[in-house]
Amino acid sequence: MADPFADDLRAARDDQLHSLGAFIRAQRQLANLSLRQMAELAHVSNPYLSQLERGLHEPSVRVLQSISRALNLSAETLLAHAGVTDEADESEPADTVDTEAAIRRDPSLDDDQKQALLSVYRSYVQANSADRRHPR
Repeated sequence: MADPFADDLRAARDDQLHSLGAFIRAQRQLANLSLRQMAELAHVSNPYLSQLERGLHEPSVRVLQSISRALNLSAETLLAHAGVTDEADESEPADTVDTEAAIRRDPSLDDDQKQALLSVYRSYVQANSADRRHPR
């Protein structure tokens, strides 16, 4: 006899893996990286990255951290999409992700300029977040 609760959990996990894979693929495409380039940056094989993007495997935290570095995302954002951290507390607001995506897509900036702008933007977001948690 099939356990409907276990089936629901399995289906929810599959949905989460597909969502994570779609997010990784979208971020890779926003960064204008081929699958091969992204795999090299993340130190994973092309087939493995392809399988992750299709939601066929559950990556380890170490692999997620490597992918986040390759995409210039915070590890917390990727871990939240993977369901490893509590999204309500740990994930970045949607407007932060949208702003970073817009910076990555801007054709008028070269890669070094994008990196510099992302670093400055993240430092401001982090400082403002700390100010909200600990008002003076």
